Amino acid sequence: MAPHVVVLDYGSGNILSAARALVRAGGDVVVTADRGAALECDGLVVPGVGAFAACMAGIRAVKGDEIVGRRLAGGRPVLGICVGMQVLFEHGVEHGVDTAGIGEWPGTVEELHAPVLPHMGWNTVDVPEGSVLFDGVEDERFYFVHSYGVRRWELEVTNDRISAPRVTWATHGEPFVAAVENGPLSATQFHPEKSGDAGARILANWVATLG
Repeated sequence: MAPHVVVLDYGSGNILSAARALVRAGGDVVVTADRGAALECDGLVVPGVGAFAACMAGIRAVKGDEIVGRRLAGGRPVLGICVGMQVLFEHGVEHGVDTAGIGEWPGTVEELHAPVLPHMGWNTVDVPEGSVLFDGVEDERFYFVHSYGVRRWELEVTNDRISAPRVTWATHGEPFVAAVENGPLSATQFHPEKSGDAGARILANWVATLG
């Protein structure tokens, strides 16, 4: 049977395109804000476009922050996409407004230091050894649309029994976090659903971990 995937419906704009891409990647996909479905599925996807604060308001309205926390506490997979990745960090600062995120990772989402914003288009990424998400597409380009990002990775792992997260970087004016693989929690700043065959492989690789 295909893994059951829920795309969390909290009012974000790229819900349906992400859902269609996940179906093509091999998932049995439902778009819903239902708490029970989101907790019980094999994999939860948190998409996101637009402003950090607006996305967090939508996520909190459907108790998505609690759902993500409960899933991760039980080792159940979650994938964040674009602003859905950004909200996993502690803070987002846009136009001088500091908004609390879900806080699964330390760090701040802030405006990139780049000559042209938004960062819109295809870009290469620097993939760490052993990546599962990028298996087979380490040297491909992916599609980004954003002006804000995580410019510093702040999580330190001091316990030898815990694997350090695999952090993928990209550069637009300066380096920023393009993807993270951290146990059951994975996320991409780029849009895999808009990244052609390479993006499809990213989603297929993630779905394959759910079986």
